[in-house]
Amino acid sequence: MRLLFVFCQCFLTGALLIAQTTPTPDGSIQARNKAVAMRVFDEILSQGKFQVADEIYAPNFQNHGIHRTVDLKTDQDAVHAEKKAFPDLRMSVLDMVAEGDKVAVLWTFQGTHTGSGYEGLPATGTRVEVRGITIWRFLDGRIVEEWSSFSETGAYLRMFAHMKWWLVFVGLLLLIVVIALERLVWMGIRKVFAARG
Repeated sequence: MRLLFVFCQCFLTGALLIAQTTPTPDGSIQARNKAVAMRVFDEILSQGKFQVADEIYAPNFQNHGIHRTVDLKTDQDAVHAEKKAFPDLRMSVLDMVAEGDKVAVLWTFQGTHTGSGYEGLPATGTRVEVRGITIWRFLDGRIVEEWSSFSETGAYLRMFAHMKWWLVFVGLLLLIVVIALERLVWMGIRKVFAARG
């Protein structure tokens, strides 16, 4: 009898464990997480519906950058600046894979740099296209961690090429003139003091 009791207990425990890992009726936990990931691209980044960030991200969210990790506020401030600098910003999802509690997305960023405020650059009118990949970790249907990789070098080079370089040249020329005048004045002052001394 004891053996039958132990067998039933093991069977029920195994059944409970299997039931906990079985996909939900609406598809799966991964499908739910992928749907949330799509909301980031569609609603926040492309449409500028920043208020949905509180539904999508966990309060303790962390974006792990190359050099530092930032919180949700810092991350969303950067998203606002990006949307301000690129008002026509569109994010296209090229591929999305989900496994366990993570979703990986291959995406393309496309927009025209017609606004200011992005990395301190004035508007250049440059059309920018960047490809990148983001990995998110989810907990209870909300994003808790992010890792992204993309190359901004090409985009920056295109934006710098559209800047009004003659203004930079004139600014440098004026700086040289001011430095030269300052040195001439100091040389004159030194001569006056040397003649007195």
